[in-house]
Amino acid sequence: MKPPQPHQPLAPKAAFGRERTLRRLIAAADRRIADHHALSRTFTTARLILFLVGIALCVTLFKLGWYLAGNTALALLVLGFAAVAAYHNRLEQRMHRWRLWRTVKQTHLARLHLDWPAIPRREHEPPADHPYAKDLDLLGPHSLLHLLDTTVSSNGRERLTSWLLHPPQDRAQWAGRQRLARELSRLTLCRDRLVLEGLLIGEQEIDGRRLQAVLLTPAGWPTLPLLLAIQAAFSLGTIGLLAASLAGWLPGYWVLSFALYLFLFLMVERSQQAFEHALSLQVELDKLGAVLAYLEGRARAKHAALRELCAPLVQADRSPSRHLRQAARIVAGLSVRSNPLAHILVNLPGPWDLYFIWRLQRLQSRITDHLPQWLDILAEIEATSACATFAYLHPTYAWPVLSDAQETDGAIHARSLGHPLIPSTQRVNNDVGLQGQGRLWLVTGSNMSGKSTFLRTIGINVCLAQAGAPVCAERFEWSWVRLRCCIRVEDSIEQGLSHFYAEVKRLKLILEAARDRSGAPVLFLIDEIFRGTNNRERLIGSQAYIQELASHNGFGLITTHDLELAELETAVPTLSNVHFQETIENGALSFDYRLRPGPCPTTNALRIMALEGLPVPTATPPAES
Repeated sequence: MKPPQPHQPLAPKAAFGRERTLRRLIAAADRRIADHHALSRTFTTARLILFLVGIALCVTLFKLGWYLAGNTALALLVLGFAAVAAYHNRLEQRMHRWRLWRTVKQTHLARLHLDWPAIPRREHEPPADHPYAKDLDLLGPHSLLHLLDTTVSSNGRERLTSWLLHPPQDRAQWAGRQRLARELSRLTLCRDRLVLEGLLIGEQEIDGRRLQAVLLTPAGWPTLPLLLAIQAAFSLGTIGLLAASLAGWLPGYWVLSFALYLFLFLMVERSQQAFEHALSLQVELDKLGAVLAYLEGRARAKHAALRELCAPLVQADRSPSRHLRQAARIVAGLSVRSNPLAHILVNLPGPWDLYFIWRLQRLQSRITDHLPQWLDILAEIEATSACATFAYLHPTYAWPVLSDAQETDGAIHARSLGHPLIPSTQRVNNDVGLQGQGRLWLVTGSNMSGKSTFLRTIGINVCLAQAGAPVCAERFEWSWVRLRCCIRVEDSIEQGLSHFYAEVKRLKLILEAARDRSGAPVLFLIDEIFRGTNNRERLIGSQAYIQELASHNGFGLITTHDLELAELETAVPTLSNVHFQETIENGALSFDYRLRPGPCPTTNALRIMALEGLPVPTATPPAES
């Protein structure tokens, strides 16, 4: 086995260049905001002066009896004040846009520095039965999804989550995704504009499932057009009869037609279902329309992968943004029902509710086949854009290469592999080279020396690679794997599971997956095997489990404190020993987190106990060095 080579964190100029660029853009946005704010104060003062001078001038002219001049001055005052107010409003909108743009760049800076409180997060807890989500911190606070997520819709966030938790094994699909991510990583303005267009409408995310549930659920009923025609006829008849009655041509027959109109209005309650979601959907429809309108423009761009994905957005009879703007207007019309007085007033002269439900029904017939595709395209672009932003912020990270050789045996070859959730100033990188069924590294080492973090480093980078994102390494080549972990095992009072029994169940699932030779090789990452039982049984069980696991369709790493297991290297040809160790400097423990070949020559448990003031046998050396 080639000895692992440790590496210090890389800090090339490109990595610092991203921070300088972001800070320069934030400073430029601050200057723009300050200039706009100063100009806005000037316009506020100008509006007040214009109003006071204009009113004084008009009053003076009218008092002098110069009515024509007074009326002219009043008209000019109104027009001038409206023009100044309109420009002032546009100025405020530009200032709001610059503030949001600065927020986008500040969030990028927070992602670069892992400033977790400054990175927006949506609640998304890992599923309890997932084979590695909790072990590798993929979901939840301070997780990989928390770091990556730049989406504006629930569909985009769910798509990105599915790439991390359930990556497809289609090589062509993965290659297309990485090609798009590489392309988007160079289109910084495109990615940030996509986020900005959503933020300009509001902070609420686009709930794609709810939009589909409402817009694709039939809003009307078969007899709606007939009922609308009847109500419209009664409405027009009432207006005509009322006019004739006021002119003295006919008696008050309009009361009869109006009574019939009211009867039909009160009998129709089916508009309630359409109204229930009207208010909450309006912002989301506006937001989805704005985002898709921006993507429609990208469908004609010169970038091949993005143009190909966005092409369906410009192939329909009408653009998605126009359909959705129309839907937003219809929903706004239905939302008038939230004000009972306004609702009665708009329905008195004509069938307002039925008209807008009929329009919604017609719109549904046109977008039924298109809306799911629009949301799917948006989700794909958003998830890929999140990976592309991650690549842009970390230009030293490598794009993974999917290996053609040894695909059935499994392989991972990485140079200077590090953990992306550890700050670059604290991260220590190591090389990894595993290939072939049954290949296994037995990782020994002292407490706190970095064994668990090393397992998570490999696992989280494999998740990134199989999602189509760059990885925290100088080079990364691997074959597709089924990832299985036993790192963060928790007991369950609710299910009556002890820590040891929960671990046994996880290890059983890993072994069953490795026995399955119909799928890709299993990459297993097991931390402190059988830690929940006594030394003798742990050693016996670990020896049997490792020998069995090494004979099946898998490869990976197992950490342990049992140095006796290192002797398995002679019994299991595919097993190699590696270790982490500590050094003692000025009576204190120091860790360099560097992976070394061979079993660990030191222990430190007694040293740690002694340093914390716990009693230890004085006859026993506190550590070996």
